[in-house]
Amino acid sequence: MPGISTAGALALLFASVAAHGAPVHAADHEYGPEAAARSLKYFTVAKGLEVTLFASEPMVRNPTDMDIDERGRVWVTEGVNYRSSFQSWGILQPAGDRIVILEDTHGDGMADKETTFYQGPEINAALGICVLGNKAIVSSSPKVYLFTDTNGDGVADTKEVLFSGIEGVDHDHGVHAFTFGPDGKLYFNFGNASRHLKDKDGKPVVDLEGNQVNDSGKPYRMGMVFRCDLDGSHVEVLAYNFRNNYEVAVDSFGTLWQSDNDDDGNRSVRINYVMEHGNFGYSDEFTGAGWQEKRSNLEEDIPHRHWHQNDPGVVPNLLLTGAGAPTGIAVYEGDLLPAIFRNQMIHADAGERVVRSYPVRPQGAGYTADIVDILTTTNSWFRPSDVCVGPDGALYVADWNDAVVGGHDMMDRELAKMTGRIYRVAPPGFKSVIPKLDLKTAQGCAQALQSPNLDTRYLAWTSLAAMGAEAEPALLGLWNNNANPRMRARAFYLLARLPGKQADYVHKALHDGDSDIRIAGLRAAREAGLDVIPMVSLLVHDPSAQVRRECAIALRHNPSSDAPMLWASLAQQHDGQDRWYLEALGIGADRQEDKYFAAWLSAVGDHWDTPAGRDIIWRSRATQSAALLAAIIKDGSTPEKERARYFRAFDFIKGPEKKVALLTLLTAPPSTGVVTETLSRLDRGDFNTNSSVKTAVLAALALMRGTPEFVNLVRDFHLQAQNAALLEVAVKHPAEESGVEAMRLVLASGDLSQIHELLESTNSAAVRAVEAVGNTRESDGTPLLLPLVTAADRDTAIRRQAVSSLAQTKEGAADLLQLARDGKLPNDVKFTATTVLNQVRWKTLKGEAAQLLPLPRGRNTEPLPPVTELLKRTADVAHGATVFARPESACMTCHRVNDKGVDLGPALSEIGDKLAKDAIYEAILDPSASIAFGYDAWEITLKSGDEAGGIIVSETADELLIKDAKAIATRIKKQDIASRRKLKTSLMPADLQKTMSTQDLVDLVGYLSSLRKSPSASR
Repeated sequence: MPGISTAGALALLFASVAAHGAPVHAADHEYGPEAAARSLKYFTVAKGLEVTLFASEPMVRNPTDMDIDERGRVWVTEGVNYRSSFQSWGILQPAGDRIVILEDTHGDGMADKETTFYQGPEINAALGICVLGNKAIVSSSPKVYLFTDTNGDGVADTKEVLFSGIEGVDHDHGVHAFTFGPDGKLYFNFGNASRHLKDKDGKPVVDLEGNQVNDSGKPYRMGMVFRCDLDGSHVEVLAYNFRNNYEVAVDSFGTLWQSDNDDDGNRSVRINYVMEHGNFGYSDEFTGAGWQEKRSNLEEDIPHRHWHQNDPGVVPNLLLTGAGAPTGIAVYEGDLLPAIFRNQMIHADAGERVVRSYPVRPQGAGYTADIVDILTTTNSWFRPSDVCVGPDGALYVADWNDAVVGGHDMMDRELAKMTGRIYRVAPPGFKSVIPKLDLKTAQGCAQALQSPNLDTRYLAWTSLAAMGAEAEPALLGLWNNNANPRMRARAFYLLARLPGKQADYVHKALHDGDSDIRIAGLRAAREAGLDVIPMVSLLVHDPSAQVRRECAIALRHNPSSDAPMLWASLAQQHDGQDRWYLEALGIGADRQEDKYFAAWLSAVGDHWDTPAGRDIIWRSRATQSAALLAAIIKDGSTPEKERARYFRAFDFIKGPEKKVALLTLLTAPPSTGVVTETLSRLDRGDFNTNSSVKTAVLAALALMRGTPEFVNLVRDFHLQAQNAALLEVAVKHPAEESGVEAMRLVLASGDLSQIHELLESTNSAAVRAVEAVGNTRESDGTPLLLPLVTAADRDTAIRRQAVSSLAQTKEGAADLLQLARDGKLPNDVKFTATTVLNQVRWKTLKGEAAQLLPLPRGRNTEPLPPVTELLKRTADVAHGATVFARPESACMTCHRVNDKGVDLGPALSEIGDKLAKDAIYEAILDPSASIAFGYDAWEITLKSGDEAGGIIVSETADELLIKDAKAIATRIKKQDIASRRKLKTSLMPADLQKTMSTQDLVDLVGYLSSLRKSPSASR
């Protein structure tokens, strides 16, 4: 389902684990209304609540998203044709997917009427729907549509395009749902496959700041959050640099909340408070490099490293929830559910099969949150795709209902048996009552404005806005007399629109006793284009750090001469511990860093060197901050570990002052760590023109010999005559990036005498040197290695390694096959040659290898039973762990489980929570069918004629970082690339099927299914 992440988290596990046999099908599962009703017994619901079935198949199938109108009707986008353009099962519903309206006409709590609002292939697997009266905004990359029912019969009569040109077509990471905000605007987001936003005519959208909306890094990257007017005009980018932010929810104060999914298996799913204009850190802000790239001040654990949380300029995460596949989110602002869920986020995670709430509490300028489950189940097919609130105050949950979630796969592949459910969560015995609306009077509209349902609020809002001054008394009654600040905020946003009275009502809000109302006041003022300087002056010493946060954001791009001193006053109140506040200061200083920073320095004078002052310097991009960063690094009281933090800040300063400050670090008696960090930020030109740099580099060579830093110095400063020391690193680390890069530098030097000398030795270093040569994937290594294969006087170990290394280049593999054709391939290396040549990625050579050197028959020669039969067999989980770990299975050469294995394919530490057993079988037996997003294999052709292949783990404007099937990283300059092509097949070879018996396979799946965080699931 478009549920964000991976149905194929095992897609790179290995290509096939069992003998060729019957085609793989989803295991039989229960279907139909009676089966859906029985599914209720598997649920556990929070205290004070019960779950009931509102609708099921065949009325609804594969619900990807939903919304609820003012009449309590549930509008659903279906995904029957999900990934149909990519997968072998093709189009299941030729007429296209539906938008279906489900209605309970009998009042018994279950839908009994379905109406197809619209059906067409252009909305196949649409990821979002927003109902606004008789209109529906449907998000389906590459377009966003506005459908209108002009005659009220529940069927769309017109279709318009709001936005276009969005990539991520038929993809989970495309454009997602719109939602209506309290300010009368639309909010929406898209994931990192979307790339850019264009208007209805295909022209690039330019936002209110004058930036084209794309992910080029100028300034935005990856997934984004937007705000626009109801007609799609006046687009603003509110935040960026998310991976796949599935939906955004807006509360009555105008505060934004959303979830974001991680690269699969990294336990880094996050919940965000969306600070306006914030960078949320999925990729490097300036270079676009991925989170796996080495950098200074690296976070200690992967979940934080994944989001660049130690980088200045990255807004902190509110909450990390571990593994999962996050989907729909809402803010519950009703009073039907228990108090703990009121005014809080409610969120669906299809991977974890759970609906949760995240009660938040203020913490400094930000928030802290807990996790409270609302709905869980032991049914492994429950995959909640969305949550919405009805006008009756109940919570409705859409269930995609499948053994897999996201990742371009589904197990339901028979149209007649496709499942999908809508559940309702409410207090026991709840009977739905839909309030009757009076939208003709201001008082009736003010009452409707208090609904927990967004469509009802939209209708009330638009009616009140149209009434203008006539609505003022009713809105004032809500503003003055309601004890709930959220209801008062809803009234305020409308009052602040009244012509001639905007400033008056904003003034009232800024003087309100509730900090969230004061925040809403500032937001409304900014949206209205009012002069915020008097308002910030009023609130600059507000007791609430959250209000001061909004003051800092309000100063962003403000040209007033008073703005720098106001910012300085806000900065002086930073306590040195509140990262939310610090990032708000950084956002507020954007484009005016020098003026704002100078004002702060003038205010604090010589007292800048405090924990809070160091924080501000670390976050600043101002010219003056470079020298102060150097001063902090040189300060003897700065702990060695903290110096890396300040060095990382240098990476975000781009002017000449950066080099000037760095050079001062080489004139003092620095530590080895300081020298390493400093030199890594200088270049070859500095070595040739600055004596202190040259002296430091030469001194560092002696200190760092044998380390990865040594290799970087040689490469970055183009140093000569270092081959002996480079070979030491290559032999010590033949399968690591530093060792492989060291060997590349030696090969590139043209002086191969020392390699020849090393290869002629008889010790184990020669074997490791051969391994390193192969891992470079450089064709220059072929003449070195080929003679070793037939050298009868050499040890078998080095000759077998030579065969393995040669097979890593096209030229080397061709030469090995020629030896086989000529009958010159020695018998004692023939098995190695057979194994590696039958796994090469070049189809022609692989085909020749199959003929010349056929693989021996494996152990599993019997036909593979159907998956339905395999599911009935008892697994030995302990033995499955052994199967996973043994070399011939190849599992751990690609995947990590907890702290063991390799980070190439998705981590599998909690794969049992994401995939049911039948889905695991399918992912193993047909891995190329559903390769997880971000783990696609690429074929790179270089201008030199050489080739490279693997997974792109990071991409900047200048280079790619690619990992091959052995997880060896290679950096490729983009200027050297002739072409690149994404492959449709998994990176792992497709012929490892003979490494296991059928029982091995059963045990392996049993073991993988046991890898989970939540209790055991059953179906």
